[in-house]
Amino acid sequence: MTSVQKVFKPVWIASVFALLAFGCSGLQQTNSTSSRDRLADACGIKNFNQVEELRYTFNVKVGDKVTSRSWSWEPKKDRVTFKGTAEQGGTVSYERSSLTGQPTEQVKKIDPGFVNDNYWLIFPLRLYWDQSAKVTTDEAAANLPIGTGKARRVVVSYPTTEGYTPGDVYELFVNDSDRIVQWVYHKGGDPKPTRITTWEDYRKVGPLKLSMNHQGPDASFRVWFTDVAVRLSISPASWTESQPFE
Repeated sequence: MTSVQKVFKPVWIASVFALLAFGCSGLQQTNSTSSRDRLADACGIKNFNQVEELRYTFNVKVGDKVTSRSWSWEPKKDRVTFKGTAEQGGTVSYERSSLTGQPTEQVKKIDPGFVNDNYWLIFPLRLYWDQSAKVTTDEAAANLPIGTGKARRVVVSYPTTEGYTPGDVYELFVNDSDRIVQWVYHKGGDPKPTRITTWEDYRKVGPLKLSMNHQGPDASFRVWFTDVAVRLSISPASWTESQPFE
């Protein structure tokens, strides 16, 4: 790791590696028609500045073991609150700017989990902010890695000098609505896939449109989200819960 101010990449629970910290600047939407911008538009980047706080519980099943972590994130302050059980260390709040100094051992232990879980939930937005990542789109539709069907294939390659696992590559399979339907992760650019999952059960959460379920090729791996809600600047006293598309 060279700097905690650089972009980050997701921690995949199956291989359990840490990520670099990220900044929250550059939240504005552009008029570009690039794949990066179209993915962010479909996720709700245009109105992300309304989000004062985002809360969610990340759940992952690996084999027979299920792990859950609950978070609250205030993006404008980049303030994180981990709402853990007693076994997980209880409730901890910190501003991610503290990572540039001398964060406590507790924060250093918790933050990689936050980055991982946040990335699973809002990957299209993170990709939009991760401008150092290279994005390439195939012209022809590609076969989906799970099941049948085809989709636009977008390849995301991270620099070999950034993050805890430099050189990572992600294959995104995107539908006509510019939403990810499946993805493949290659740790360190390894040609052999490290993890393959679906992106499904899209729901509205205030101005955002997020996938709540990620299923592997079999029942041995799954990531899903519960208790997802946003607190908006236009209505600071209330929370908007996730709901199905109309």
